[in-house]
Amino acid sequence: MIRELTEKDHANVMKFLLQDPSINLFIIGDIEAFGYHSPFQKLWGEFHDGDIKAVLLKYFESYIFYCKDKNHFDSEAFAAIMQSNTNPVTLSGKADLVEKFEKLPNLALGKKRVTYFAQCETKREIQITETINKATIADIDRIVVLQHSIDEFNTTVETKNMLKKAIESKTGRTYFLENNQGDIISTVSTTAENSQSAMIVGVCTHKDYRNQGLASKLMTALVNDVLDEKQYVCLFYDNPAAGKIYKNVGFMDMGLWTMYR
Repeated sequence: MIRELTEKDHANVMKFLLQDPSINLFIIGDIEAFGYHSPFQKLWGEFHDGDIKAVLLKYFESYIFYCKDKNHFDSEAFAAIMQSNTNPVTLSGKADLVEKFEKLPNLALGKKRVTYFAQCETKREIQITETINKATIADIDRIVVLQHSIDEFNTTVETKNMLKKAIESKTGRTYFLENNQGDIISTVSTTAENSQSAMIVGVCTHKDYRNQGLASKLMTALVNDVLDEKQYVCLFYDNPAAGKIYKNVGFMDMGLWTMYR
């Protein structure tokens, strides 16, 4: 049986999700931040003999799916929920779970992207002479200027809004370095922060300041601070060169994460 989840299910939902807290950081974070009755968020659960076996979260127009046993969930019933959304469907989750939805002929998924999912739970020593700053709302415009200058970043009008929302809701933070002129030259951020974990995003350095280890220093400082409060720090990557940097900071590959957008 699949039904919409409410606050009455919260204890059982969290017990289920916390079996795999790093993989479920987005779902956990969204529940903690926005609950079960937000106008832009809904959750459904599949129950067997009264126990939760799978969870689907809708956040605005995007879905995240999680199930403990990839061979025992009602993919067609969950697909029927997502079919009511505007096609193509935006879906993400552990690769071996969400890729089962590819076989369903009536579900139009977005463009597929597979990335590595990595996790860090150990602090590293750091030696840094530069001044590390923690961003406030007043710094957002300068952060976006840096990101807009980098080809790999797809900045939009929503970029500023997302940074602002993360700072205001305390679901994310950004650390940055400046040059002598006061321009931001390197940043790293977290998103989806919850009681258990956080996701690293927005790692970038201005092209004139690369190959100096600035991003690695920033990331190490941010990871260390997050691990003072939480159990895990996670990230996605698909660039092998970036993967080497992350592993030097202490991240280890945990599996694959698939997104359809």
